[in-house]
Formats: sequence, C-alpha cells, structure tokens
Amino acid sequence: MFDEGQYFAPVVSRDDGSLAVQLGDGHPGLNDPEYRQRRDQLATMADRWVPGEPAPRVEYTDQEHDVWRVVCEDLRAKHTTYACQEFLDGKEALGLPVDHVPQLEDLSDHLEPLTGFRYRPAAGLVPLREFYGVLAERAFWATQYVRHHSVPLYTPEPDVLHEVVGHGNTLADPRFTGLYAAAGAAARRVETPEALDFVSRIFWFTLEFGVVHEPDGLKAYGAGILSSPGEIEEFRDITIRPLDVLAMGTQDYDITHYQEVLFAGRSFTHVEDVIGGFWTDCDDDSIAALRAGAA
Repeated sequence: MFDEGQYFAPVVSRDDGSLAVQLGDGHPGLNDPEYRQRRDQLATMADRWVPGEPAPRVEYTDQEHDVWRVVCEDLRAKHTTYACQEFLDGKEALGLPVDHVPQLEDLSDHLEPLTGFRYRPAAGLVPLREFYGVLAERAFWATQYVRHHSVPLYTPEPDVLHEVVGHGNTLADPRFTGLYAAAGAAARRVETPEALDFVSRIFWFTLEFGVVHEPDGLKAYGAGILSSPGEIEEFRDITIRPLDVLAMGTQDYDITHYQEVLFAGRSFTHVEDVIGGFWTDCDDDSIAALRAGAA
C-alpha cells in the first residue's frame, strides 16, 4: 500500500477483467498454484468493490483460519510483554477472535462506534496519496488475503493479519485514531511529492514502526512490529533514537528486513504532541524549510 516500499505484490488486469497477483522471487507462495489462484480471486473481489457497499465477504478455508490462529496465539503473550498500553486498550475494546479470520465488514461495524473508522478492501498497492488521504475520512485500506501456510509466522508483504492484528487494534483506540486522521489530513494538505514522501516516512517510523518508553521499559506501538512474531522480540535490541521529525522524515529504510533504526517517544503523550502536532500544522512550505535546514 505504500509506493515508497513497493512491498505489495503488483497486480495486473487480465482480458476478462479479473486480476492476477505477481508474486516476487522468493515469495513462499510463488510455486503454489492453489495459493496464487486464491490471491488472484481475493484481489479481483476487492477490485470490484464499490464505495458505499459492504466489503466483500470471504469464505476463508480451514487452512487460512489455522494460520490466523497460529499467529494470534504466538502474539498473545508477546503483546502483553511488549505492546504499549494504548495498543492493549484498543485490543481489549476490539476483542478480535483468535480462532478464525474475521470479516472486514464485521470489524468495521465494531470499529465505527468506537472511533469512526471503517475498512475498505484493497486489491493490492494503493497509490500513496489515496492510501493516506482516506485516513482523514476515518477509512483504512486493507487486503483480505492470508499469508502462505508454509511459514505462518512470516510474510514478505502485509496481509490481513497485519491489517487487522496490527492496525485494527490501534484503530479501536481514539488516541491512535487521532494520529491516523491527522496523518490523512496532512497527506491531503501537501501537494509536492517531496512533502508527501516526508509525511509518509513519519507514518512509517510511528504508526508502522513506532516505539515508546513506559515505566517498565521500551514498548512498541507500531503495527509493523506488533503484527510480526519475529520483529516484536527484536525491536529492543535495534538502534533507538529520540523522536525527531526531521530525522524521521529523511531516514531511509529497507522494508525487506527488520528495521535498523527506530525512534522512541518519551511517552505516548509525547508522540501525540510531536507527531500529531507536526501532521496538524505541516504544509509544503514548512516541510521544505525543514529539509533545507537539514541540507
């Protein structure tokens, strides 16, 4: 969903209007015809969705439910240990099932009374401005496919587990969704590609890979960490830098490996003040001035 990462497998249209998902070399499902057909089917369903209609309901297989269960069970204790309190508050409010993959429409019906957010089904990569922009409307683009069953604790691209276990629990908490909505408003306010890239990098190092200090230690609040059974155990040993808008907005990263640098807030309130404040006030000129100062 992020242009700068290109970590969604691209989709192409067939002559009959259906979509084909192009899995990259090394993808666990590359040589599994059944899995590839399933990915094509779900991408086509999402592509045919019309705004205002319910998200398409997916008849998940027993194998897909098993992958969901394995990941959720693995993350249960890790969330208790490593997740920040605001994430745990959202997790309790949302009450995700651990034994089956939930439907996006059902989750939207649960989220909307809590924070106003609803899911939109995505076939694959969503243009950067569109992905972030709809956050201002309290909408979130999400895929519906499940990672390959051969490696349930790993995915080379965000799947429904990332979208729901990672982001869904944060979308149930009003403090988080204030940040999401501010990011969306910022993405719609800026006009230059450079400013949009800057806004997206701040999102990456916060709502995707943010960490925060709590009295009992460093905790994660980013969905990319909290939906990854491996990365959630490693983030405390990564280089941790103080929250810094300029450094975050210009920091490069590699989406194919664990992050090498993370930025920590002194508290979640600190994140709200600094990052929420930036997204609320930023525009093309202010971002250009920041970048010029760094140069």
